[in-house]
Amino acid sequence: MTSSQKSCAGGHVEVTVAPGDPVRQQVCVRPGTVVSLVLRPRTDGKRWTALRSSAPALVQPSAWQLGVDGTARASLRCAGTRGGAAGVTVLAKEPDLAGTGGVAFTLQVNVVPHTTAG
Repeated sequence: MTSSQKSCAGGHVEVTVAPGDPVRQQVCVRPGTVVSLVLRPRTDGKRWTALRSSAPALVQPSAWQLGVDGTARASLRCAGTRGGAAGVTVLAKEPDLAGTGGVAFTLQVNVVPHTTAG
């Protein structure tokens, strides 16, 4: 087992993104983990609008909520048995413009199954 596999979280993980944080982050989790993503209000006037998973069978967005203060919260449910990677992109746009906006943040979710001996 590698050191990166040992550091993979299980159960529930919270990832908070604040203004000034890198626009790409990674998290390593075990199958069945629920990731709570908290996106603090942006300082550039853009608002969080939506999120998408590149592999919904592996990492499924199951909730999305935008607060009146501009903080967005999402729940991401990871597959219960399989491993792999999915990019979760979060979109943001100006409040008065039509459309979904552009990618403002990406969370790379690596789902690493437990190794079995034998």
